[in-house]
Amino acid sequence: MTYEMISGFADEICPGFQDQLDALRRIGMKYICIRSANGKSIADYTPEEAEEKLLPLLKEYGISVSSLGSPIGKIGIEDEPAFEKQLSQLENLCQVCHILDCRYIRIFSFYLPAGCDPKDYREAVIQKMKAFVALAEKYDVILLHENEKDIYGDIGSRCMDIFRQIESPHLKAAFDFANFVQCLDDPEKCWEMLKPFTEYIHVKDALFSNRENVLAGTGDGKLLPILKDAFENQHYHGFLTLEPHLFAFIALKDLEKGNPNDVTVKNRYASGEEAFEAQYQALSGILSEIN
Repeated sequence: MTYEMISGFADEICPGFQDQLDALRRIGMKYICIRSANGKSIADYTPEEAEEKLLPLLKEYGISVSSLGSPIGKIGIEDEPAFEKQLSQLENLCQVCHILDCRYIRIFSFYLPAGCDPKDYREAVIQKMKAFVALAEKYDVILLHENEKDIYGDIGSRCMDIFRQIESPHLKAAFDFANFVQCLDDPEKCWEMLKPFTEYIHVKDALFSNRENVLAGTGDGKLLPILKDAFENQHYHGFLTLEPHLFAFIALKDLEKGNPNDVTVKNRYASGEEAFEAQYQALSGILSEIN
């Protein structure tokens, strides 16, 4: 099966934006998810900077933007100054979306205090998520909630709770196989719950035994049966975005909560580009098994 809608977090290849685009062109990809460019988070780009520094290179290389991999919602639920800052960042990101001809912004549902009962913070999470969605509705973009580790919506049931409480066409799911595994939740059961809301898929795999990230299709993420169901029964036609986490790329320490040395990632390849291309080939192999 050939599939054109393959994208990726290209900052796992290298920090430089032009180098990222060079690598994607060598691999043969036509889309990118921008999480950081030239060592700077996409959330810190102004609309003017995106137009001046990112858009010309994208046009030169003929590569389109599948989504903005923002850190919105990846803050403590009780951190009010950070929340106010992120509201401003999200408004900028919505404008950047339009400049880069992109529909999607990846978000999260807040870190909770260690050892707490998530139910105690449910209402606060929902109210703050609604504020994010209101901005998305204003700018007509779609927020993609990723089931990241240690946030409120890290397991399938709490992801479902978010979508039941906030019924909006501007909030959808970014389904991440590996993150469910690393939270010891069954990806197939999560898929059954979340497939009506899923509009974006991250290609990442992991093992239940030690929670390490592994090559797509070699872990416990159930990528083949889930993707098979997505294409054959759900008529999925959205992006498949590579997020290998198979090489300790420079920005990784900023993405993980807690000890930056405890990141469930080992250097299984000699470089970020080698790891990225291996994930691309692994996904291509999975897709070839789907008629």
